[in-house]
Amino acid sequence: APAPAAPSASAVPERLPAPAGFAAADVDEPLRGLRRAMAKSMTAAWAVPHFGYCDEVEMDAAAALRAQLKPLAAERGVKFSFMPILLKAISIALLDAPGLNAWVNEDCSTLTLKGSHNIGVAMDTPRGLIVPNVKDVQARSLMEVASELTRLQALAAAGQLGEEDLRDGTFALSNIGAIGGTYASPVIMQPQVAIGAIGKTQRLPRYAADGETIVPTSIMRVSWSADHRVVDGATMARFSNRVKLLIENPTAMLSALR
Repeated sequence: APAPAAPSASAVPERLPAPAGFAAADVDEPLRGLRRAMAKSMTAAWAVPHFGYCDEVEMDAAAALRAQLKPLAAERGVKFSFMPILLKAISIALLDAPGLNAWVNEDCSTLTLKGSHNIGVAMDTPRGLIVPNVKDVQARSLMEVASELTRLQALAAAGQLGEEDLRDGTFALSNIGAIGGTYASPVIMQPQVAIGAIGKTQRLPRYAADGETIVPTSIMRVSWSADHRVVDGATMARFSNRVKLLIENPTAMLSALR
């Protein structure tokens, strides 16, 4: 077939003039404070080989537990979201995967297994992204974790978080689902070796246990990243399975509380 003829010069539209009275100017914004610190931290972290693992978690049982505990928390002036349940499930799972609750030194010659589960929660604030942590989650009740989260969220919103609440984190969780989205690729906060991100909870069709009946189910997607220099894929998969089991079966989580 013959090649299509090139358009004639008369068929090409003329360039439009710039809109009158409109000047588009570039603006340089210096990176200072938290934004500069975040830039340095993320640049360093990206040199670490990340291993990613994703799964979905059924949230109906956790929602029932939350509905029971929410009014009790309100009596104490505490906000009870899903986050305390998630942090406790992570902490219990970390007891079987201590290598994920760890720090690795700069030259990757020493892995320090941390005794405390100081789990950071990423918070979007007017000053930028900050990650305060709930100290000693492994030793706290669900209500105590909820109380600490309420305190940290209030301080973060007011821009009053202190150094004590920001340092010594051993694991981190990002709730990107509070804004939107399902899966993520969270970046590890060095010297930590693992991080998680949870997506928004959606009501979706899923097969029941009989493999035939389709039922509406609340589904939350979770994404994990780990330092592949010191964490293998099987360890992360087993950890994720344990967290999933605990969230989907709160009775199993309550039986593991200390």
